[in-house]
Amino acid sequence: MTDNPPPQDDLVQSLRERINTTQPHTARIWNYWLGGKDNYEVDRAAGDQIRQLHPGIGDYARADRLFLGRAVRHLVSDVGIRQFLDIGTGLPTADNTHEVAQRIAPDTRIVYVDNDPLVLAHARALLTSTPEGSTDYLDEDLRNVDAILEHAAKSLDLSRPVALMLLGVVIFVPDDEDPYALVRQLVDRLPAGSHLVLSHTVTSPAMPDVDEAVKFWNEHGTPKLTQRTPEQVTRFFDGLDLLEPGVVSCSRWRPDGADGDEPEEVAMFGGVARKK
Repeated sequence: MTDNPPPQDDLVQSLRERINTTQPHTARIWNYWLGGKDNYEVDRAAGDQIRQLHPGIGDYARADRLFLGRAVRHLVSDVGIRQFLDIGTGLPTADNTHEVAQRIAPDTRIVYVDNDPLVLAHARALLTSTPEGSTDYLDEDLRNVDAILEHAAKSLDLSRPVALMLLGVVIFVPDDEDPYALVRQLVDRLPAGSHLVLSHTVTSPAMPDVDEAVKFWNEHGTPKLTQRTPEQVTRFFDGLDLLEPGVVSCSRWRPDGADGDEPEEVAMFGGVARKK
């Protein structure tokens, strides 16, 4: 059986009533940069302005999506992971976590978590599972660890290894809310053999236009972003066994040539690590 009930009209309506179409939103701009249609004019305008400040910004979205695919394929094919907790799902596009995983292992189970109403409205309609596996969805904030894991336990066996996906989401947790402790709370509640997959945009003297783009975003968009250095991103993996090649530009994490031409370096860094 799959856990994919059809969307209820009243639920979708309540979600849509929460959508602010007057202010650009990161999930919708990301969708725009990936070539999707789930965005508004305000998002496209902001996305174009950010691209003027940093012409390579669209490469980040693509590199992050390709990193997701390579990480999921590795975890399913080489490690044998059959459970994924994907927090900060973003708007559905091509090759979502469940699509990549279930192409290899149809019995894989996935729980998606996001607190963007547009994401949830589309997720309920678009993220469908194979008959052998399941997908489930939760409207929740990353910071609410207890609620996330309580819901995830209805679909996932939390006594067995889980892949925790945090792609481009911890950037929304400011330093004064201790994002490192938040990630540790999630990882600590998962069993040995679980894996953390995390990506994060970075600040670097070699890429000053990135900081200009983030400054523009924080003045005009929502939610606000907190930039971190590559070294600060690596700290999220403290205490875990970091897989080769470590925390690197997403385009450099185990490229296999199957994804076509990718830029050598983007200011979106990612890594995969195993819990001992």
